[in-house]
Amino acid sequence: KKFAKAEVINYEEVNAGEALKEMTGGRGPDACIDAVGLEAHGVGLEDFYDQTNQKLKLETDRPHVLREMMVACRKGGTLSIMGVYGGFVDKIPLGAAFNKGLTFRMGQMHGQKYMHSLLQMILDGKLDPSFVVTHQLPLEQAPHAYHIFQQKKTTVSKLFLNPK
Repeated sequence: KKFAKAEVINYEEVNAGEALKEMTGGRGPDACIDAVGLEAHGVGLEDFYDQTNQKLKLETDRPHVLREMMVACRKGGTLSIMGVYGGFVDKIPLGAAFNKGLTFRMGQMHGQKYMHSLLQMILDGKLDPSFVVTHQLPLEQAPHAYHIFQQKKTTVSKLFLNPK
């Protein structure tokens, strides 16, 4: 919130789509960004449906965020999908996307292309990414770090593994 002046919506506390509509006077946001991807999960019956389909190997990803974006975004809006979807997804409301004339922008970000310029900005003091680092562990604890991400018992934005 401090960095991008973004509003944070906790989907476990409120309906994200309704909150976005309220924040935009009923119109919906001009653009929605999915930077979560396949590990995203919802609440209630929809999440149960996705989990069941994953266990039955009928879908590989949980497209909860993608579905929410398609419903919440304004007519003529843009959906940017940076999250990683590696396989099959189900129950995507394509009718809502067609009726609204939504534009989809998606693809993986190629980090190596931007690495040098971003590191230089950090060294020059123009960019301070430390606000996203919530955990720091020694490299030897990498398996434990993965477990922390997987179990979702604590909020993790970015985890730094120190090789020393």
